[in-house]
Amino acid sequence: MKYISWNVNGLRAIMKKGFIDIFQTLDADFFCLQETKLQAGQIDLTLPGYHQYWNYADRKGYSGTAIFTKHEPLQVTYGMGIDAHDHEGRLITLEYPDRYVVTCYTPNSQNELARLPYRMQWEDDCRHYLSQLKEQKSVIFCGDLNVAHEEIDLKNPKNNRKNAGFSDEEREKMTNLLNSGFTDTWRYFYPDTANVYSWWSYRFNARKNNAGWRIDYFITSDDLNSCLKEAHIYTDIMGSDHCPVGLIL
Repeated sequence: MKYISWNVNGLRAIMKKGFIDIFQTLDADFFCLQETKLQAGQIDLTLPGYHQYWNYADRKGYSGTAIFTKHEPLQVTYGMGIDAHDHEGRLITLEYPDRYVVTCYTPNSQNELARLPYRMQWEDDCRHYLSQLKEQKSVIFCGDLNVAHEEIDLKNPKNNRKNAGFSDEEREKMTNLLNSGFTDTWRYFYPDTANVYSWWSYRFNARKNNAGWRIDYFITSDDLNSCLKEAHIYTDIMGSDHCPVGLIL
């Protein structure tokens, strides 16, 4: 079973940069998107053989998630059932007989950590939501989680200690999630691999110089560890400031 997650930073924009060819080449069972920046009816996307599920932000041209899958779910849930979090299109959950598949676009803490208090509440509520799911079935959780967990996960950790995505507070929340019975699948396979990132700033030739951050993840409930086959970060795939990440179960 092949899973792909990609922050496309605007689906309409990336459609002009070969998205369909990339989608077909990757040929995933589950293809999860973040930052689609769409409202309903703004794109006509034909993907034969796939069911499409979309969660749109109330605000136009902002946030948004989608999942395209070959496997029709038993049930689809949009958001986590908390009004404070469910207006930005950030979460989709598909339920299957033996597992949940969840895609997420975690809120950015913004410049000078202006949105950090809200981000902390999101983190606690999302961890609680995932833990509740895990009590029922296995969980596959993916997306742009807007945090580089450890120093190995970004090029310049010392210069970014107090910046959004690498604050002590955000990193601690990721540690709490993993300690509550979840596995960072990339680090499961590659615990010491450095200089492999999933996001690069558009400034300063960051991608050319590989001055990036690993902020896109597949995180699975620990009961799936024996099923993990391979994790991927597709650094050669262009079109967004993020590249896709993948998981084989």
